[in-house]
Amino acid sequence: PLGLAQTVRGLGARDVRELDWWARGTLSLPAGTLEVGCTPAQHFSARATWDRNRSLWCGYGVTANGHRVFFAGDTGHHPEFARIGKRFGPFDLALMPVGAYEPRWFMRVVHMTPEEAVQALDELRQGSGTPVVPTMVPIHWGTFKLTDEPMDEPPRRTEAAWRAAGLPIERLRTLRHGETLAMGDESA
Repeated sequence: PLGLAQTVRGLGARDVRELDWWARGTLSLPAGTLEVGCTPAQHFSARATWDRNRSLWCGYGVTANGHRVFFAGDTGHHPEFARIGKRFGPFDLALMPVGAYEPRWFMRVVHMTPEEAVQALDELRQGSGTPVVPTMVPIHWGTFKLTDEPMDEPPRRTEAAWRAAGLPIERLRTLRHGETLAMGDESA
């Protein structure tokens, strides 16, 4: 995202391209072309105590080999999910943050609840104009104790919200820590 090229180059990266929200970049790789779109996210940014909100915060829409993936990143619920779906979707897979949400008075601006993540996924789907529900992988939960909710609560609440929304359970893939998911396996 905008404002981080110097930091990333300082870490040793050579081919660095900054993107603003809604911008796209492409990379030619041996396996084909990778397209990356910078999507809106709602969170503060900071790499140190003196640079708060001096760079852009974002998510990504990624297209490769006929697959479309949305990585929401670390974000609160915001009004742009339908537009993201329209511009970068429809998605096969969506990685949605579901943790670090309590206390709500403090965390609601920067972190979604599991229920908001399921709502945002539906907004992505509606924006893309497809009836097909993307596979959702809940992220941003259970790594370390950051906020007040129990560490094992986010996946349980995500599944309950998923079922309450009447979504096909096989399209929710809560991964164990360290587990991987290969494209093509997302609905297995």
